[in-house]
Amino acid sequence: MAVTPHARALADLAETVEVAAAFSPSASRRAAFAARFPFPMVDRLEAILDDPSIDAVMILTPPNSHGAIASRAAAAGKHVLLEKPLEASTARAEALVAACAEAGVTLGVVLQHRFRPAAERLAALLAEGGLGDVVGCSTTIRLWRPQGYYDEPGRGTLARDGGGVLMTQGIHTLDLMLSLAGPVAEVRGYAVTTSVHRMETEDMACAAVRFASGAIGVIDATTAAHPGFPERIEIVGTRGTAALTGGDLAVAWHDGRTLAVVADATAGGTGADPMAFSHEGHRAVLADFAEAVQSGRAPRISGVEALKVHRLIDALLETGRTGLAAAPAG
Repeated sequence: MAVTPHARALADLAETVEVAAAFSPSASRRAAFAARFPFPMVDRLEAILDDPSIDAVMILTPPNSHGAIASRAAAAGKHVLLEKPLEASTARAEALVAACAEAGVTLGVVLQHRFRPAAERLAALLAEGGLGDVVGCSTTIRLWRPQGYYDEPGRGTLARDGGGVLMTQGIHTLDLMLSLAGPVAEVRGYAVTTSVHRMETEDMACAAVRFASGAIGVIDATTAAHPGFPERIEIVGTRGTAALTGGDLAVAWHDGRTLAVVADATAGGTGADPMAFSHEGHRAVLADFAEAVQSGRAPRISGVEALKVHRLIDALLETGRTGLAAAPAG
């Protein structure tokens, strides 16, 4: 599903990035893609990996295939931009990150919520101490996916996707939460499959959270909330409170000042159509990755950075299984 916003973003960045080749192992998918986008097509992955003129590859395949493809690309000297999640398990994700580091190639991960203008404004506000000390941070992810979404073979399974609402949908907002509020020290809660869906993995999770800073809050995530609602991160500070709701930001300070950042088109995809959003966030991820490759710096969301949200999700699933407090590894 992610190919469309990426292809549109690449078309926008034509002056920066040249698309040398596009590939799918499915002939029908290659034909469908070629009918929509004016990019050269190849029918073998080796045509990309063996071409010394190609600097980087973008991998938009199911999670459980990421490690094998990314490792081959890294061994061929290609920089890698990878759709989330890194892999279907954290152990495999760590191996993927290590393979790219050993090969000396840049690894970036598509977690585009950090690039929303409202999120960037809030990040800058927090960095300058604009809310004072953060004492609370709560994150709500109440989305809707109909049963037909999970009826696709492999979707919502551990083997292909590595998890349910946390790994597939919530990962974006949880990554943004970590970038704003810092690392999580401990979680305690539940992760269940409700009677709304027939699926292997969790479609609802709820946990109390204690951050390393001492702040506390909750994480509430589901794909069972019809018709789907904007994700929300609320941060309480000693000087004021900020609420990031979808693409909108509202800040209220104790002294009566307010701030509003409204109407970000990159937000959306909360309902039955998970791709109902603009490609602007993907374009920002791609532009950052291209600049990182050219300048030799790390992208804003590197493989090492993305491992943080994987480890948080592991802890949320562990406390859901055991009912005991759990702490993210690392």
